[in-house]
Amino acid sequence: MLLLVEHPPVVTLGRKAQRGGSSTATAEFLAARGVELFEVERGGDATFHGPGQLVGYPIMNLEQHTKDLHWYLRALEEVLIRALGWWGIEAERRDGLTGVWTQGRKIASIGVHARGWVTWHGFALNVTNDLAYFDLIVPCGIQGVVMTSVERELGESAPSLSEARSDVVRAFRDVFGFAADEDKVESAPVRRTASHSRSAP
Repeated sequence: MLLLVEHPPVVTLGRKAQRGGSSTATAEFLAARGVELFEVERGGDATFHGPGQLVGYPIMNLEQHTKDLHWYLRALEEVLIRALGWWGIEAERRDGLTGVWTQGRKIASIGVHARGWVTWHGFALNVTNDLAYFDLIVPCGIQGVVMTSVERELGESAPSLSEARSDVVRAFRDVFGFAADEDKVESAPVRRTASHSRSAP
């Protein structure tokens, strides 16, 4: 199952941030700016989710694919790299860092967790979201990182969030080898969800 959602403004702290990573934003600091703060079980440091960002939560049994979280991370990166390529954005990986980049700017973040080889958490692709929110934290614990979005890279030719959703689903099918059976794809538009609970995937 691939859940694709749009969150209200929220910062999540992965396991690295909870162990004393680079994030210094407090709940009070963020709340004053209309942003909630939650600790979650994914790997990585602090990241932001908000309106205009396509957040994906794949729930997969890796025993049916490859029992290797590093392989899984690279596969998620490939999903986003392919979709971005279809829109004319040359995207890439960076050695030693998880996520997707274009021209030295970070356009998508990835943080996952698995139990019994079943995955949760996932990726966040910046499509039309307000990038100023990232200034409230150190995104993914990377000092000096420059965040970007599909809209910032392409301007008026950028796809809508709904169009981005469709292409990410298609790329997800391609990379993980799922059949393109349209009858099994949820056709509802991206919905803005309530914020995470601490135990939510």
